[in-house]
Amino acid sequence: MNLQQPNSNDATRSFNRSKSVVPMSGLCSRCIDGCRGNCEVFKATFRGRELIYPGPFGDITAGGDKNYPIDYSHLNIHGYALGAKGLPAGTEGNPDTARFPSVNTQTEYGWDIKVKMAMPIFTGALGSTEIARKNWEHFAVGAAISGVTIVCGENVCGIDPGLVLDKNNKTVQSPDMDRRIEAYRRYYRGLGEMLIQMNVEDTRLGVAEYIINKHKIETIELKWGQGAKCIGGEIKVNSLERALELQKRGYIVTPDPSDPISQAAFKDGAIKEFERHSRLGFIDEEGFYAEVARLRKLGFKRITLKTGAYGLRELAMAIKWGSKAKIDLLTIDGAPGGTGMSPWRMMEEWGMPSLYLHSAAHEFAQILSKKGERVPDLAFAGGFSSEDGIFKALALGSPYIKAICMGRALMIPGMVGKNIEQWIKKNDLPKTVSEFGKTPEEIFVCYENVTELVGKKEIKNIPLGAIGIFSYANKLQVGLQQLMAGARCFNVEAISRQELMSLTEECAKVTGIPYLMNSYRQEALDILNK
Repeated sequence: MNLQQPNSNDATRSFNRSKSVVPMSGLCSRCIDGCRGNCEVFKATFRGRELIYPGPFGDITAGGDKNYPIDYSHLNIHGYALGAKGLPAGTEGNPDTARFPSVNTQTEYGWDIKVKMAMPIFTGALGSTEIARKNWEHFAVGAAISGVTIVCGENVCGIDPGLVLDKNNKTVQSPDMDRRIEAYRRYYRGLGEMLIQMNVEDTRLGVAEYIINKHKIETIELKWGQGAKCIGGEIKVNSLERALELQKRGYIVTPDPSDPISQAAFKDGAIKEFERHSRLGFIDEEGFYAEVARLRKLGFKRITLKTGAYGLRELAMAIKWGSKAKIDLLTIDGAPGGTGMSPWRMMEEWGMPSLYLHSAAHEFAQILSKKGERVPDLAFAGGFSSEDGIFKALALGSPYIKAICMGRALMIPGMVGKNIEQWIKKNDLPKTVSEFGKTPEEIFVCYENVTELVGKKEIKNIPLGAIGIFSYANKLQVGLQQLMAGARCFNVEAISRQELMSLTEECAKVTGIPYLMNSYRQEALDILNK
């Protein structure tokens, strides 16, 4: 493991003066009276609680960089010199038919009423964060034209400046939610869906009723943590009036904007922003079943569940209760993850890392399956960004896992594409982009692919961030096809745990995937001893 330096990180815009750092504390080995900064202790001396979060808040995404004992890089993918699984019935596997472009990356999820996607990925929850709000058209249109699901996260209605509530404090109008749904549906092509998350505040504000009555949304997602890890979603606002408004709507806002001391500090300029927090959720088995039943009665066709990086007890609850409630998809998010709204040290130090949690999820799913109980479709999340990670997770969780949830990796191309659009308008393209051309048609390799999907008239209305996401998804899809073909798996269902090997014995112990010197050893010995 790399030594951790919790007293400095680019995410908190802090650094150590000394090259020698105490591993446990992250403090400089020699702290000098008169040092001009800029470690976290130095900066927190005058900015206090601001140093809890990565920044600048609302303009960045941030992912924990702790180096865990094992992760998905400790798995490798097998390649084979013969065989072909998953080809269409009646198709004989040979060099003419078993070609990597023939690999089918489509997947589907759902207990009874299935949702098909062009490939086994979907976005992480893009909710009330400023990053999600200001980039939504890019994200939503990108997901729609790519044929994958987009998850609209929690608190969107609750922080909507245009929110209108009735006398019972229930949502009757939310322009921002309307905008988000309409942006995705405008270019929806029959693959994937837009599903919407709901937390404690959303429930109290009647979000479920609003989105199904007005928009006929088919899927809603319950959530156990991971908005900001285990303490609920957070945003920041830089207006006292806005902070008071959110507090009036029932949110936890800190520092307390109604406190005269906070108001004086804001007036002085010492406090520059307020934090809005959601409440902690409290789960119980009967309450969970009752809420699922209530949502089904409202008319939702599918109920999904997202869990944070909790330990084994909560994981077992999610899988067992999800099975009994017949939920349509269970997304299991591992540490560290993060999209910039979580406390930085919590992002680094809280929760069960992805590989450990996902290995336990497969073990627990097997236990239920052997008892004859149906396991809900699973999705894994927590740090995935490339086709090899997608393949490894699908294989590790086989046959229960149907897709991979990706957070920052699907947000970044949306932001890059948006920025390219702005740079073109300002005639300010950086060399990294301009070396490929000066127009969208020249720069984006998938521009004509999107044009074919939406038409020559409509292409001018497609935001370049959306084309960026389509291009990135195309890279993931082709790369996944190549890996799948090498493992002789020609559809997603054909991928199994046999396609993996552990690079260390510790990885083998945690995952149950054989150590590479033991993987296929018996088959090898059988050949040698004939």
